[in-house]
Amino acid sequence: MGKKYIALFLLFYALTFVVGYAVVFRGGVSGTKTASSSNTNSQKEEPKTEECPLNGEMYGKTNRAAWEKRRPLGIMVENSTDARPQSGLGSANVVFEVVAEGGITRFLSVFYCQDAKIVGPVRSARVYFLDFIGGFGNYPLYAHVGGANTPGPADALGQIEKMDWAGYNDLNQFSVGFPVFWRDYDRLPGVAVEHTMYSSTTLLWDKGSQRGLTEVDKKGVAWNEGFSPWVFKDDPTQKQRPKEQVVSFGFWDKSPAFNVRWSYDPQTNTYTRENGGEKHIDKDTGKQITTKNIAILFMDESDAQDGYDKGQHLLYDTTGSGKAMLVHDGVAKSATWKKKDRFTQIRLYDESGQELEFTRGTIWFELLPTGNQVKIV
Repeated sequence: MGKKYIALFLLFYALTFVVGYAVVFRGGVSGTKTASSSNTNSQKEEPKTEECPLNGEMYGKTNRAAWEKRRPLGIMVENSTDARPQSGLGSANVVFEVVAEGGITRFLSVFYCQDAKIVGPVRSARVYFLDFIGGFGNYPLYAHVGGANTPGPADALGQIEKMDWAGYNDLNQFSVGFPVFWRDYDRLPGVAVEHTMYSSTTLLWDKGSQRGLTEVDKKGVAWNEGFSPWVFKDDPTQKQRPKEQVVSFGFWDKSPAFNVRWSYDPQTNTYTRENGGEKHIDKDTGKQITTKNIAILFMDESDAQDGYDKGQHLLYDTTGSGKAMLVHDGVAKSATWKKKDRFTQIRLYDESGQELEFTRGTIWFELLPTGNQVKIV
């Protein structure tokens, strides 16, 4: 009788622990803690008087009070078909989309002026994403799950070490772990384990703060010291907007699951996104992803030749200059992109050398291999 009682007690204790762990996991990561510091709804309640330095969008004072205590945060989000629908992309201020391997694109989602309770699935780093996040001031936070580490030009983790980012502004899940990063097998049931890693902007900013990275670094240097924002403008009037426009393109010929279609809505002056022939939905909001600006960059693509023979480790010529297009307000403009080095921001210029203005709001950079075709109707 005594042994049976002990066994029942141990079973009850184990069940209590599991249930308690689940409650802490669900509540602590995606519930109270994240929601209490979220400021994304203030723009609906307050006058939009504050300009976001990253994309020019106007927010309320509550948002500004929050962003002035932190620094830009880049999170790697995958675009494998098993990773869809993703979480958090619809809340990013700026997004870069590039092929990561084998024709499969990946997103660098950059947050600063608003939060996302859940972001993911989070995947690994690539060297050219370092070039893009490197343009967002001093020591921007960079969140990812491991990265390319084969010796050679595509060694992302090796370059992070050389940049003195490792263990500081680099938020590698391999060194940060739970509860900042967690696996959720229920969000996308039945997928492989590599498609189950998630995080939260609040938890990542908190981790950066623990490492001495708020609006200033350990030496007291502000993240935006020397940072020069892009140039922004307001929406055109309703009469100035065309009735429709559709922008479509692919990345690799044999990868139609990653073809993109952006459709213009003149009522909101935004573009809605299709991903592989289907509406691109943010899992948490249930809304189709939109943007105000589509900046298409043409860059030379090459194989890193580091032992992977199926385009798994790629390189792009991300510095210097090249052809580009800026699509916004229902209009497509030819442009030239320029980027001096890893730590300067990429910029677009017209034929006269004047820097092009972005319409206030989300900016999506679509990086295509040189020679790819873009269809605009």
